[in-house]
Amino acid sequence: MQRILRTSAFAPERRVDAQQYQERLQLCSTCPKLSDGVTCTACGCIIPVVAWLKERACPLPGGGRWGKLIGQAPGGSVATVAE
Repeated sequence: MQRILRTSAFAPERRVDAQQYQERLQLCSTCPKLSDGVTCTACGCIIPVVAWLKERACPLPGGGRWGKLIGQAPGGSVATVAE
């Protein structure tokens, strides 16, 4: 996984911060679609990898558990949008 995270697809500007990453992992950990603590059976993604990406959102119908990161306000608050 570390080799994947070093590629340009996971450049720092494309990644959420560590706190947002942990929040995404926590939300996924309670999802019935998470298989073996790693794979999302709704989309087939490896969650510990895709949870880093700002442009990714949870694929569950009805808005999912977490949305894309669409911006960060100067005060540090984060705006997300579910897909």
